Amino acid sequence: MVGRHKSLIAMIWFCAFAQPLPVQAIELTLPGPAERTALKSEARTSVRFPIGPFSGGSLPTQLTEGALTQSAYRVALATASTLDLIQPLRAQLIDAGFDVIFECETVACGGFDFRYGIDVLPEPDMHVDLGDFRYLTARRSKDVVALMVSRTGTTGFVQVTLMGDAVTMAATAPAQNLVATAAQAPEVKAAPPPTQPPFAGDLIAGLEQGLALPLDDLVFGSGSSTLVEGEYPSLVQLAAWLRADPRRIVTLVGHTDASGGLQGNIKLSKLRAESVRQHLLFSDKVAPEQVRAEGVGSLAPRVSNLTEEGRRKNRRVEVMVTSTELLAP
Repeated sequence: MVGRHKSLIAMIWFCAFAQPLPVQAIELTLPGPAERTALKSEARTSVRFPIGPFSGGSLPTQLTEGALTQSAYRVALATASTLDLIQPLRAQLIDAGFDVIFECETVACGGFDFRYGIDVLPEPDMHVDLGDFRYLTARRSKDVVALMVSRTGTTGFVQVTLMGDAVTMAATAPAQNLVATAAQAPEVKAAPPPTQPPFAGDLIAGLEQGLALPLDDLVFGSGSSTLVEGEYPSLVQLAAWLRADPRRIVTLVGHTDASGGLQGNIKLSKLRAESVRQHLLFSDKVAPEQVRAEGVGSLAPRVSNLTEEGRRKNRRVEVMVTSTELLAP
């Protein structure tokens, strides 16, 4: 009887001390002065985290349930690199015992389709440059962390999606620190405006007449959907008009020439329109809800595609008013 009693005590002792130790929480530190721009939380929900790139018309995901915290940050970068932004965060997660289950960069992620296939906090709180972003999903036990990073110039944007309670974010620097650090970055000189605007007539007068007008002063990188940094007279004029009344809404419509396949051209044209939209939002401070972006590829040429000059003219982004009423200043 005594032996059985000792065995029971030993079993209780073993069960008490053999339980797995609680998972230690970690605090992620952003790589530079930062400010939090958005925070969303839910006590219990479900999220599908990407575990592979967008391919073949679908995005592979894994369903996870639990407490959700999603936050966005602006970070002052010492160098204009999304790799420098995500590397320290990845290292902190790995050191804390997280396993990286998926990681990708822009094109390898699936570009436009990947970006719009995942949940991203709205602009301007979280900005994703369609030509330069990185994504990472990591897991430790039941906890999942997803990172989306992007940048514009030397200002980085980080979205942290946490499922579980094993990760917290370090206190961020005051907003003025971010502004001061960003101001020290080399200034990007904008090209001087041409003496004659490349668009015919007055842009705003044309919009208020219901016309769709090409923004012919825009410059995109060679073979790229990314708008070259600089100040564009057409966008300055358009932005001032939009900021004057928040009820004004426009749609940017991207167009291509007839080279290549239709679906690829539609995708490229929408990417270019979205790149112009992002410029209006971040360089010209236009409200996100006032600008939409679409693409029609080669379906609406303005001249023949049979010559190189014609194809050049057909590669454009147009702007048109889509609010239901036009309001004079």
